[in-house]
Amino acid sequence: MQETTAVADTATQAVNQVSEQAATQTTDWWGLLLYCVIIFAIIYFFMVRPNKKRMAEYQKMVDSIQVGNRIMAAGIYGTVKKINEKSIEMEIADGVVIEVNKGAIANVE
Repeated sequence: MQETTAVADTATQAVNQVSEQAATQTTDWWGLLLYCVIIFAIIYFFMVRPNKKRMAEYQKMVDSIQVGNRIMAAGIYGTVKKINEKSIEMEIADGVVIEVNKGAIANVE
């Protein structure tokens, strides 16, 4: 009889431990979710948002290029002679015209 009571007490203790662990895991789930949201917010505000702003400024600079502007593209300075859809023809010396991709433009003077 005592053995049966001891087994029942042990089983009751095991059930109580499992229920306590389940309650703790539910609490941990919300903590983990909150942690992920905070990390996402930090990444967004310190990495994604400034990069979008920088890219918008760069695009505005590229769109403002006009014939006759002096630009630096791929480390080469020159004067814009013709603007195409994806590239720019620039004169780097008298009579020397090269074509560069708009993405290579680093500076507009």
